[in-house]
Amino acid sequence: MEEVVVLIVGAGPAGLATAACLSQFSIPYVIVERENCSASLWRNRTYDRLKLHLAREFCELPHMPYPADTPTYIPKNTFIKYVDDYIECFTIHPRYLTVVESSTYDFNGKYWSIMAHDMAKCTIVNYRAKFLVVASGENSVENIPVVPGLENFPGVAIHSSCYKSGIDYSRRNVLVIGSGNSGMEIAYDLASHGANTSIVIRSPIHVMTKELIRLGMTLVHYLPLKMIDGLLLMMANFVFGDLSRHGITRPEKGPLVLKSETGRSAVIDVGTIGLIKNDKIKVHGRITKIKGKIIEFEGGKEASFDAIVFATGYKSTANSWLKNDKDMLNSDGLPKKEFPNHWKGANGLYCAGLGRRGLAGIAMDAKNIANDIKRSRLYVQLN
Repeated sequence: MEEVVVLIVGAGPAGLATAACLSQFSIPYVIVERENCSASLWRNRTYDRLKLHLAREFCELPHMPYPADTPTYIPKNTFIKYVDDYIECFTIHPRYLTVVESSTYDFNGKYWSIMAHDMAKCTIVNYRAKFLVVASGENSVENIPVVPGLENFPGVAIHSSCYKSGIDYSRRNVLVIGSGNSGMEIAYDLASHGANTSIVIRSPIHVMTKELIRLGMTLVHYLPLKMIDGLLLMMANFVFGDLSRHGITRPEKGPLVLKSETGRSAVIDVGTIGLIKNDKIKVHGRITKIKGKIIEFEGGKEASFDAIVFATGYKSTANSWLKNDKDMLNSDGLPKKEFPNHWKGANGLYCAGLGRRGLAGIAMDAKNIANDIKRSRLYVQLN
């Protein structure tokens, strides 16, 4: 049994940011990670052309700005280099290949009892922690919806986490399912590499330029969200026109209000809309069933495909190992409380990076958690 003050589960940006903030107060911690590297989602499960969709001022981790020559919209490899520098700067030593199997709170001893599996040594490790931080991420495992007939599809069917580049799909008929930022950008990448590309858009979405989102996020410090949304929608209309005739409708709520209330982000266009307008990318509605290579859509329209890319997001796995928490996380492994009060549970339990607010939200969570532990009566008693 190893006694620790704070145990952080997950060495993605949220876990690393929490570790850095704790180190500012000299609060000891242990950070464990199930993969063999930090920020494994960014390193291993993202496509080649990815850039951060928000400007760099909204994507910094706490206590370390980007170098002055960093581009405004940061490429994936530049961000990974930033993460590596962050780990070195704050002397963070994640314990890799350590999978948390269970964690329960001991009400008599007032500590968290955590059992983990050290995959490298094939041993069980037990921790006793006064504070537990869930930083295992919103994007722990791939989410692929149930589609009738998918099991008999003879072509390639992958999750977006396995997609790297459209270079392998030239002249093939490819369907992208999911119209968030990943789905829309993957569709653009496929079409740019000569694939006959289609995309399923099942729900209303906001489409913005990166400059409009940057403007909106800057104005939130000065104006009400609804007022900013009105401005953004007016400017988006000017840029994109009416997209409803191309199968793209807007939600009733504006992009910033929707993000604030639900965590759903606007789609930041990388050129996909132009290809849709020029019929280089075809838009389909909801899938009804798959019959071999033939996919049937709502309304009876059918088309043949060689490959499917599911850009349908991820799920949190925290509930699989967090055993007796009733207050902090819901059945989906996401916070019950609304942002910005989502990060704190009971009995020294916290979550970082589960508020669906990106890297800026991660920075806020990490600072709040470290400050709260520092002020905690339990931590004061330990010292």
